[in-house]
Amino acid sequence: MPSPEWTKRKKQTLKIGHGGTLDSAARGVLVVGIGRGTKMLTSMLSGSKRYVAIGELGRATDTLDSTGKVTEEKPYDKITQEDIEGILQKFTGNIMQVPPLYSALKKDGQRLSTLMKRGEAVEAKPARPVTVYSLSLQKFQPPFFTLDVECGGGFYIRSLVSDIGKELSSCANVLELTRTKQGPFTLEEHALPEDKWTIDDIAQSLEHCSSLLPAELALKKSKPEESNEHILSCEYITLDETKGEDAIIKTC
Repeated sequence: MPSPEWTKRKKQTLKIGHGGTLDSAARGVLVVGIGRGTKMLTSMLSGSKRYVAIGELGRATDTLDSTGKVTEEKPYDKITQEDIEGILQKFTGNIMQVPPLYSALKKDGQRLSTLMKRGEAVEAKPARPVTVYSLSLQKFQPPFFTLDVECGGGFYIRSLVSDIGKELSSCANVLELTRTKQGPFTLEEHALPEDKWTIDDIAQSLEHCSSLLPAELALKKSKPEESNEHILSCEYITLDETKGEDAIIKTC
């Protein structure tokens, strides 16, 4: 703990940030940057993201996933595996996509999801260009289907699943969503399970992940800490993909 006399010294801020939020019901890779690492998030995570999504045919919700209220139900019994595989090409490459109303996108400085939960009227955002590098059907057991998706930034899996349901003359929502890759970081190789959130395990994970750093950054050493002349505060930041820059959301 800082000693009382430190309060008379100049503050030194330690920034801690993450490289993009996940849906509240999703799980998987979430890259965290500490100190100088927060400035590297944008460049390091500029690559693709990968997801495994389980969709449910025949049921639409207001959030486009299983956490929302059911808004529509349609038959799906005539949909085959070949039908799904046959339309996936339409959602591959550079396409236009309408973001969900329940999202982190903002209107007048407030998240659309927050406005929706208040019951306020919210207009859908216009379709915007997004990129899908690969899209494949992994499993089909009606009404459930599993997709493997690799995409660029700003892409919504919930919108994809909903649009697939409409293209099949039915409807669909996301039942489960897992992000398996974000930039060079993968769930299998780099993610640290919650039961290993100890000092030793975190240190070991950081050492492992440092191999992914560009050579010039990996070799650059931090300046010696002058703990006797500074106190530490911390700022939590998140990468705003819509602006392409970091935005501070909380300070402690």
